[in-house]
Amino acid sequence: MPQRSALIWMDAPQLPENTCYGVYRALLSAKEAAQGDAEIVEILRKKQLEPVTMPKVSKDGTPLGGHSHGPHIFMAMIGGGHFAAMVVSLSPRKGAHKEPLNKQATVLAHKTFHRYTTRRKQGGAQSANDNSKGTAHSAGSGLRRYNEKALTEDIRTLLKEWKALIDSSELVFVRANGAENRRTLFGPYDGQVLRSDDARLRSFPFTTARATQNELMRCFIQLTCLKTSELKPNVAPKTEPDSRKAKETSLTPPPTTEKRELSEQELTTQLHTSQIQAFIRRSKVPALISYIKNNSLSPDFALQPAEKHFHAPTALHLAASANSPTLVQGLLLRAGADPTIKNGLGRTPFELAGDGPTRDAFRAARGELGDDRWDWAEAKVPSALSGEEMHQRAQKRETEREQEKQIEEERREAAEANLRAEEKAAAAAAVAKKPARAQKSLIQSYMEKRTAQEVREEEQRGMTAEMRVRLERERRARAAEARMKKMG
Repeated sequence: MPQRSALIWMDAPQLPENTCYGVYRALLSAKEAAQGDAEIVEILRKKQLEPVTMPKVSKDGTPLGGHSHGPHIFMAMIGGGHFAAMVVSLSPRKGAHKEPLNKQATVLAHKTFHRYTTRRKQGGAQSANDNSKGTAHSAGSGLRRYNEKALTEDIRTLLKEWKALIDSSELVFVRANGAENRRTLFGPYDGQVLRSDDARLRSFPFTTARATQNELMRCFIQLTCLKTSELKPNVAPKTEPDSRKAKETSLTPPPTTEKRELSEQELTTQLHTSQIQAFIRRSKVPALISYIKNNSLSPDFALQPAEKHFHAPTALHLAASANSPTLVQGLLLRAGADPTIKNGLGRTPFELAGDGPTRDAFRAARGELGDDRWDWAEAKVPSALSGEEMHQRAQKRETEREQEKQIEEERREAAEANLRAEEKAAAAAAVAKKPARAQKSLIQSYMEKRTAQEVREEEQRGMTAEMRVRLERERRARAAEARMKKMG
């Protein structure tokens, strides 16, 4: 049975010939996905909601009361000791239509956890290693077991706090690979919130990365944005109405089409594309600029084939999506790349930038090039940044990273101290539970194993020199009396 596509493709008279738009099947119920194109279009039209005011959230990412949530979905990822969850409204944020897509979403609640549960350089959780090879007794293994238990408790406590938001969500997207991760979310346990038989439950219909807040936002944008694609029609040959011939034709395998040979120009453009991609992947800014100039290429060279690069059709799009500030500045300032070019989804390079340093690189380039060089409003680039402002923002981010690192180290040290205290208390409790006779036998066996020299040293411990001499005289006198008694 052929596998069902994750996307539902539809056509429209407003689109060019052989061009279709698609929507992820996971966003629709089974009944909605079974409808025709016209019905699905009407369903999607009803899902387009008016912008709403961003609700207030507390410092830990939980929503504050007194705000209308509206239609929303719950998204969560867990793996490798990382957990991220988010409740996001299906209504965009009011007044954010000119901002990047990740800023337009209305996030009702968000939270991330991370604990050291994965065996470094070996892979796999500690519990999985214990199940396959037996329980390990190292300090690291004990710490990982403690963190696995603590992470499970943190996640389940958070789900309980968000129960009202989760229960009212229209859809629930979860990525939990592995039995232990699924057991953490779906239990069974007392007061569990998520259930594996929930009709709203969906998996992400594409590959995902590490569980972070940014990754959840990327997945939300990927799920809710309309897709376009150019399809090549496959025209079947006409057959005669003879039923016998039709039967014979159905048993005959379809003819194989020969692969079209590429022209010299197509081969050259694909070679340029592979070289540019390699330079961007390795962040080779001087080499990339030299290659563009030496081969007389436009800084806005269209990567080929176009259908495979609709998300990042130019080098600047690719550098921005790779979150490389140095490449962005090099292409804008030294190569003269155009920041107003849009990809197949209508997004400029700035809108593909996924972190603060990359977006700051666009703003700093605007400050150096001036407002007259490009239509920066069309490029969606905010106000310019000076070099000093960019340096201060970079220092602030570095300080925040150092503070987070220090907090993580302090938390880990506290966890190790708690683990050592628990192990010490457990050992003391085990000794206390032993019968008095067993404890006495241990003491007697220790006393019997001591040598004469150890006995003398233990008796003389804490004595002065005069007291040691007196004790030695008494010991010799007792030995002499014992000998004389034995001889008599």
